[in-house]
Amino acid sequence: MQLGLDFATVEELVAGVDEVGRGPLCGAVVTAAVILDPARPILGLNDSKKLSEARREKLFDEIREKALAWCIARAEVEEIDRLNILHATMLAMQRAVEGLAVQPKLALIDGNRCPKLAVPSAPVIGGDAQVPAIAAASILAKVSRDREMRELDLLYPGYGIALHKGYPTPVHLEALTRLGPTPIHRRSFAPVRRLLEAVTAF
Repeated sequence: MQLGLDFATVEELVAGVDEVGRGPLCGAVVTAAVILDPARPILGLNDSKKLSEARREKLFDEIREKALAWCIARAEVEEIDRLNILHATMLAMQRAVEGLAVQPKLALIDGNRCPKLAVPSAPVIGGDAQVPAIAAASILAKVSRDREMRELDLLYPGYGIALHKGYPTPVHLEALTRLGPTPIHRRSFAPVRRLLEAVTAF
């Protein structure tokens, strides 16, 4: 159920939901849902992209310690290729909200659309810079995915995954052309798909 309401007036059991990893050519899309505890405020919450890595790492631990509830969820590469990135992201957000130990009364979703949820929801464009719970979710999702990409860099060396986190940078595109796609690359994304089509054409 999606509601059009003034999210600034709602304070009780609000879950903030955000995602990281829609644009990369490889790896899962990771989402998080967070219900903050008004009695245990967390200072410095902001859009994860506007924070230093060190600050994100510190807030990651503080959010998990102080929040009333939190859940990190994901949609795998195979799901992204099967469903498309938008529907896979909505699925991962749904999993994050459903995974909360406390059911929220409202879910505020960063962006312009909401997944199908059993609780009322509302989209908030630029929510990670406006709503503390969404900012907290963006931090959990980004730190979790960044850590995973550093691990994948060890499994698939030569692509620079730890540096660009899977995004289509010149370094990544050059390595992809030179080394070919790995099992963690999204086959449905154009640069990867074109390489695979070129290989099968010969």
